[in-house]
Amino acid sequence: MSEALVREYEIGAEIGRGRFGVVRRCRSAATGEEFALKSVEKRLLADATDRECVEREAKVHHLAAAGNPHAVQIYAAYEDDEWVHLVVELLEGPDLCDRIAACEGAPFPEHEAAAVVSELTEAVAACHRRGVAHRDVKPDNVLFDARGRLKLADFGSAECFLGAYGERVPMSGVVGTPCYVAPEVVAGREYGEKVDVWSVGVVMYMMLTGGVPPFYGETVAETFDAVVRANLRFPSRAFRSVSPAAKDLLRRMLCKDVSRRFSAEQVLKIFLASDLINIYRASLDHMRWGGTKP
Repeated sequence: MSEALVREYEIGAEIGRGRFGVVRRCRSAATGEEFALKSVEKRLLADATDRECVEREAKVHHLAAAGNPHAVQIYAAYEDDEWVHLVVELLEGPDLCDRIAACEGAPFPEHEAAAVVSELTEAVAACHRRGVAHRDVKPDNVLFDARGRLKLADFGSAECFLGAYGERVPMSGVVGTPCYVAPEVVAGREYGEKVDVWSVGVVMYMMLTGGVPPFYGETVAETFDAVVRANLRFPSRAFRSVSPAAKDLLRRMLCKDVSRRFSAEQVLKIFLASDLINIYRASLDHMRWGGTKP
C-alpha cells in the first residue's frame, strides 16, 4: 500500500467490495475526519478499457465533482505497483438499490420517484456541463448523505467527451451494467453523453415498477438483445397509477433514436416547465429515508 497513503490516513474496516477492489473506511491522521477509501487492484483489470478507466478515474472524478453538490466528492488519489487508491466522501446510508429492494416489489409513488429522478438528472446534467459522461448510472451508484441529499457515486467508468478546445469527442467501448446501458453502446457504435439519460430512464422505470427493468433477459446476451430492440412497454398492472406525463417522459429518455432522445438539460426543463419540481423536492425533503420504505 502506498507509503504516503498510510502516512496520511488510518485505514479502517472494509465496508464494500466490487469487481476490481474494495472500499474501506479511513481517517485523516491530521484532522480525524472520516472518509471512504476505494482501492482498485491492478491485476484484476481484464482488458485495455478497464485499465484506461482506472488510469483516468481520479482526474475525471475531480472534474465531474467540482462544484457539483450531487456528486460524491474526491479528496486524494494514490498509486503503487499493485493498487490505485482514491479517498472519497463517506456516505454510510443505504443506496437506491437497497431502497428499491426494501419495497419488496412495491413501486415508489410517482411523486417520490420523480423527486429522486429530478436530483439524479441534476447530478448527471452537472457532469455533462463539465464534459463528463458517467457511463454507469444505476441504483447501486445512487447514494444519499445524512440529510437525504442524492449523491452520484463511482466514476470508474466515466469519460470526458469534450476535447481541449471544447470540441465533442465521441466515446466508444461497451462500458456499464447490462440492463442500464443504451442501445448504441451495446451495438458497438460511437456514442455521446445521452447514454446517461437512457440509464436514468431505466432507473426511473424500475422505481415505478418496484424493481423490474424495462429491458432484460435471463443472460447478459439476452439482456443486450432486449436493449438493442428497445421495445418499451408499460404493463397496465404496473403503470395503472402512473400519469401520462411520466410515461411520456420515459419514452423521451428511453428513445432508441439518439437524435430524438432528450438530453439531461431537456429532462430538467420538463420538471421546471411543469412547475412540479418544487412539489417533488418538498416530497423528498419530508421522506424518511433512514431505513424506512418509501
